[in-house]
Amino acid sequence: MKQKFFILLSLLLFKLTTNFAQGEKFTISGFVKEKSSGERLPGVSIYLLGTSTGVSTNAYGFYSITLPKGEYDITYSFVGYGSQTIKINLSENVDKNMTLVPSYIELQEIEVNAQKINKVSDEVQMSVINIPTSQIQEIPVFLGEKDIIKVIQLMPGVQSGREGSAGLFVRGGSDDQNLLILDDANVYNAQHLFGFFSVFNGDAIKSVDLYKGGFPARFGGRLSSVLDMQMKDGHQEEFHGKIGLGLISSNLTLEGPIQKGKSSFLLSGRRTYFDVVSRPLMTDEFNSGYYFYDINAKVNFELGKKDRIFLSGFSGRDNYYLNETVDQNQHNENLYWGNLTGTLRWNHIFSNKLFSNLALITSNYNFNVNSKDKNEDDEVKTYNLNYKSLIDDYTIKFNLDYLPNPKHAIKLGVTSTFYKFAPAAFVYASSLDDNIPVNTTQNTYTQESAIYIEDDFKLSKKLHFNLGIRYSLFRHDDTYYDYFEPRLSSSLKLNKSTALKASFATMNQYVHKLSNTGVGLPTDLWVTSTKNVIPQTSNQIALGFAKDLPNDINFTLEGYYKWSENVIQYKEGANFLMVDFEDVTDLKVIDWQNNITRGDAKSYGFEVLLQKKYGRFSGWAAYTLAWAKLKFDELNNGKEFWASWDRRHDLSLVGIYKLRQNITLSGVWVFGSGTPYTIPTDVHSSYRTDFIPNKTSIGKDFNVEEVFIFPGGDNYYYDERNNFRSLAFHRLDFSIQFHKAKRRNRKRTWEVSLFNVYGRQNPFYYRLNSEVIYNPQNRSQSTSRNIVQVSLFRWIPSFSYKLEF
Repeated sequence: MKQKFFILLSLLLFKLTTNFAQGEKFTISGFVKEKSSGERLPGVSIYLLGTSTGVSTNAYGFYSITLPKGEYDITYSFVGYGSQTIKINLSENVDKNMTLVPSYIELQEIEVNAQKINKVSDEVQMSVINIPTSQIQEIPVFLGEKDIIKVIQLMPGVQSGREGSAGLFVRGGSDDQNLLILDDANVYNAQHLFGFFSVFNGDAIKSVDLYKGGFPARFGGRLSSVLDMQMKDGHQEEFHGKIGLGLISSNLTLEGPIQKGKSSFLLSGRRTYFDVVSRPLMTDEFNSGYYFYDINAKVNFELGKKDRIFLSGFSGRDNYYLNETVDQNQHNENLYWGNLTGTLRWNHIFSNKLFSNLALITSNYNFNVNSKDKNEDDEVKTYNLNYKSLIDDYTIKFNLDYLPNPKHAIKLGVTSTFYKFAPAAFVYASSLDDNIPVNTTQNTYTQESAIYIEDDFKLSKKLHFNLGIRYSLFRHDDTYYDYFEPRLSSSLKLNKSTALKASFATMNQYVHKLSNTGVGLPTDLWVTSTKNVIPQTSNQIALGFAKDLPNDINFTLEGYYKWSENVIQYKEGANFLMVDFEDVTDLKVIDWQNNITRGDAKSYGFEVLLQKKYGRFSGWAAYTLAWAKLKFDELNNGKEFWASWDRRHDLSLVGIYKLRQNITLSGVWVFGSGTPYTIPTDVHSSYRTDFIPNKTSIGKDFNVEEVFIFPGGDNYYYDERNNFRSLAFHRLDFSIQFHKAKRRNRKRTWEVSLFNVYGRQNPFYYRLNSEVIYNPQNRSQSTSRNIVQVSLFRWIPSFSYKLEF
């Protein structure tokens, strides 16, 4: 394994020291910022006017372009901003910082010069979703809570799971196969309110990029997707703020300079008030409540022309509590879970071609359940149950961007993460049992490291590649796993607006989430690879067609095939508490490794996206045709079965229209075919054995109460997993925003929205319903059981108010 490290390191050094220069050349380098705020802009295109020669700024707004001696017209262009063109006589190396002015959309269409560098046909990377944060703020969502994850679910290749859930199922992968990154820190639980909202506050986020395939070598550790989010740096010139009031939460964002032009801060927070509103209804005998909050904070300091420090953090928590007293009996419950992250980054410019970033990162996820009972009937009896699950990780990461010339953009780096897992820390105590308390804490310590290199290079005017290799090494006690992960993305230009694309990526996953709910509850457990639990691995091939249409409209068509090995699931009957409760006086600890089974997965499909990001009318149409299957030797009698998130058809239509300067209309219509469920196909009782299938009501609108009827019986039998598919769901959401500019650069926005406009009763889940039928003639009774659809959301209106200052 060490030899592999040295070989790859030698390749990195060779690549770095290769001389690309031919003849006398000079370099223009610097940063591109937003003019008003000083916020550095990633992804800005810098190119020679009238040519295809160009580069883009990196994640920190840095660029470098090396050209032969001469005179050039250089254009700086970024979608949503007015472009800038400068004339320069290049006879020496030049440091050139640029500022771009936002092009605010009023009644007329935005005219953005030189859009061709921003065209989808010019990008080598495929299977990437980028959503402007301005669109996220305008799209109608559940209860008016602007939600990054909910907007991403409207894109092709992304499934939401159950209606209202903030989970992500990308190209047939499970929810744990997504790497969620906030300022380089891993976020393990992205959901508030049992999955109805995500933890990411759109007011604090600068950029959002979702990679579904063709992953660059700098990313690793998950099989299905990478969601890379960067927080805003904070306004460097003036103090600004934003206050938002909604039905279930309020938020506040503050930003401004610490030292004007040199340093800035950002502070953004959000909290619900369920508990505050319900407090007057509580009594001394009964007190219950729930709330969640999240806080984003960031500061940055410019230490000189070549150095900058960033310190950012995120904290999000959900808390539910119940205190009840009946006679002399007391019952107390507390359930809370949350994320805590911190990132310290140092940017340094070694030369006008070499940019570095060193990061120290920590992330924590903690889930805790506590239940206590105290009975004082005849004697004092107490029962106390405490359950914990946590992850701590500590990461060091060093990255280099080397930009030798416009044809090559090389990224390389190393990273290492130390993990502490406590997937099942269960403590039970009782005043009645001598052999209790019981403590089942299972701590595990692991390390995951990687080294990578990737080169984004243009072989010719028509052929463009991103070629990379990643080597990952994982250690758990005396067990080691190491893999090479090749990555390739390619693009062939057919003409100025059309390209064919292809990609291949191998991914490995050493950290896993165990779930038997499918709704993103905090009882889902994060565990690690061990000697007995082999890392998950996947390979994905994708082919694509990209076309830039008039009026800044992009069209993409992609097909993919992904196959995975060593994916894990719970065995039949396993529970997350990892404790055998057959005898409460002799609780037995169950090793979580004995609760799981390994298998294979495959998924394939086609995705279509027609998107317009800016203009008086913007939005997109997205369609996905997909299949996702699983196969485990110990599940479903070893036969292949549909994944519970498998959905054949998914369609999203999103529209945003600037009716006037002060009125914005937006609407979303979604359609999804049914997802699989496991239902019993037979029932046995002591009186009779009967199975009467009755599928006649499946076609009836909304009614599935008699899909299967089971008269009598106590024991259900299942022939296959996920043998029943729910009804399709569809829904229309609508919102209208009223804007008004006020004095002293203030702006207020009222928003009225309606979720599920026409009141469709979409399936949330299905349950078995039992009804005892008594026959008075022969004085006998029987039990009729049927499957009932449960729907949650119909006609949900919401109102919100936002003031910017």
